[in-house]
Amino acid sequence: MSSSKQHVYLIRHGETEWSLSGQHTGTTDIPLTENGKQEAKLFQPFFAHMPLSLVLTSPLTRARTTCELADLGGQAKIDRDLMEWNYGEYEGLTTKQIHETSPNWMLFRDGCPGGETPEQVSERVDRLIAKIRTVDGNIALFAHGHILRVLAVRWLGFPILEGCHFLLDPATLSILSYYYGIPAIKQWNSKGTPVSP
Repeated sequence: MSSSKQHVYLIRHGETEWSLSGQHTGTTDIPLTENGKQEAKLFQPFFAHMPLSLVLTSPLTRARTTCELADLGGQAKIDRDLMEWNYGEYEGLTTKQIHETSPNWMLFRDGCPGGETPEQVSERVDRLIAKIRTVDGNIALFAHGHILRVLAVRWLGFPILEGCHFLLDPATLSILSYYYGIPAIKQWNSKGTPVSP
């Protein structure tokens, strides 16, 4: 399979208590809600007959559980580069709470005190993309909202700051691919039945 035919499926994990409340969930290892588990199972039919050369998941429980409930756990390998952004002192806070002390703060520009900078996150995502582009075939990645937004913009060659333009909900599927050899987005932030590959 040539790279121009490759599809990279980005799956954001299902609902958690903190995704419901809007709290920044980086390294805190919280589980899916019962609704989040049901959402994750909705990926089963799509991947049931999908040939995949590689399945990678963040080591965090919410991503691994989503992968397992999509029936891809047996193929999955843990990749720490898929960890969510380390929010440092902002872990567990909502954007509203952060803006009370830092009114102009924006993650993709400023990073987090005591956590990761945009440059650090961009570096590990670029490392992951380099690995992906050596694989012949389709790939599924199970991870988190902000890291997948960074992955999308870096796939396109855009600066990490552009991640602010790519909203991504829990339990969604997005597809990275190519347009005549140029990195492109085929589908973004989709719930329900994805478009055919």
